[in-house]
Amino acid sequence: MHPLNFDNRFVHELPGDTDGVNIPRQVYDAFWSEVKPTPVSAPRLLAHSPEVAQLLGWQDADITDPDFEQVFGGNKLLPGMQPYAANYGGHQFGGWAGQLGDGRAISLGETVNAQGQRWELQLKGAGPTPYSRRADGRAVLRSSVREFLCSEAMHHLGIPTTRALSLVMTGDGVVRDMFYDGNPQVEPGAIVCRVAPSFIRFGNFELPNSRGDLGLLEQLVDFTIARDYPELQGDTQEKRSQWFLEICRRTAVMMAHWMRVGFVHGVMNTDNMSILGLTIDYGPYGWLEDYDPMWTPNTTDAQGRRYAYGQQPYIGHWNLARLRDALKPVIGDASVLQAGSQLYADTYSETFGEMLAAKFGIRALSDEDAPWINSAFELMHKSEVDMTLFFRNLASLDMREPRLEPLLPAFYREDLLREHRQDWENWLQQYRQRLQADNLPTDERQRRMNTANPRFVLRNYLAQQAIDKAAAGDNGMILELLEVLRRPYDEQAQYAKFAEKRPEWARHKAGCSMLSCSS
Repeated sequence: MHPLNFDNRFVHELPGDTDGVNIPRQVYDAFWSEVKPTPVSAPRLLAHSPEVAQLLGWQDADITDPDFEQVFGGNKLLPGMQPYAANYGGHQFGGWAGQLGDGRAISLGETVNAQGQRWELQLKGAGPTPYSRRADGRAVLRSSVREFLCSEAMHHLGIPTTRALSLVMTGDGVVRDMFYDGNPQVEPGAIVCRVAPSFIRFGNFELPNSRGDLGLLEQLVDFTIARDYPELQGDTQEKRSQWFLEICRRTAVMMAHWMRVGFVHGVMNTDNMSILGLTIDYGPYGWLEDYDPMWTPNTTDAQGRRYAYGQQPYIGHWNLARLRDALKPVIGDASVLQAGSQLYADTYSETFGEMLAAKFGIRALSDEDAPWINSAFELMHKSEVDMTLFFRNLASLDMREPRLEPLLPAFYREDLLREHRQDWENWLQQYRQRLQADNLPTDERQRRMNTANPRFVLRNYLAQQAIDKAAAGDNGMILELLEVLRRPYDEQAQYAKFAEKRPEWARHKAGCSMLSCSS
């Protein structure tokens, strides 16, 4: 395999725990613990992302090298790799959880490519670490397939995200109680190699603050700015202030993108919030199918619905407030911290407003647009309309004489369609009048809409079908989905089956509707 250039600044410049004791414990005065992946019996590569391989400077020959699946199955290290697990805390479902850390993620190192880009390689499911608590540090095939595919799907949708290099089956079984009902089962194990410029989270800063380790906190803040935000200028306090504001801005942009495509993260704990404004940690996520602002894909969140689709912008703000609290001791200017909260709100409002205008095919939103836009979403909810199909098909309407027929494939229930059909007909007339007032040429309107509204998203039932086939030894659907999700805004008629709405059999099927955190 072509060698990579590792510099591993996180472990070289920050204090770590190097005593080599790999048992669950509280780790103090350290941002990371030295730990190696636990070998597996029979690593086998199921899929890889050619685009991510190219980012690292690798070609096809590197991927087919027998060492590749050994390295990314956790059995071997490349020269320069220095594996570790990171130490951080976090708020989970609104409550402070204390130390959490990488319980089954092991970073192999930071490589700098020929373009000067930094990429951290991290194995998820590579075995226990000091932060595994009572778990085994492994991951099952179902969650690994979902993380691998979604990481790449989100990137091609234009959404800030961590990436995925590879998906490797381990050849070992993993015991999981998927439904938390006292019936654990042995499932196939797998490992995903996640790739990002940085995996630092809000929780990395919360933990030292919670322990009163302000010296450590300052060290991490200044390290993160120097390594991940080198463009910031000024003295130390100026850089820290600019840095916090930029985190708020990036988080708002990411949140607007989630809302644009109907993505629901499912576990927006502060330890799952990237300091770079990237979508991170793909657990029980999902895409809205029938539009419901209070839908959550996470069975653990079924009662409170804290992380439901419509709640996400508010939770993003709440999480930033927790980061603000952690940073108060090192950013002395309270006005900067308050400005961050306002910047988040303003950036989200402006960015999502622009995206919403593009979704409906108008030049820009105005206050007068609120009634007919709100009416559209209310009707989508009452009528059980598929969000992705509705917006994509909306672009194809002939607005000289708009008819409901092109939108019918987005309706899940005939009875609700009949009940609300007249309301929809009335709404189409409002929409036609608004487009006429805008006077945007038809081709320009359709172009705007089709670059904001994807034809293809990773629907849960598709991911589950790919998982079932992979468990039976067939990785073909994983590769097929990876291919189609590379061009989510193109029609790709040969893959039309992947753009269909959720079939009725998948409405309540495990893995196709809601998912547990068991992975």
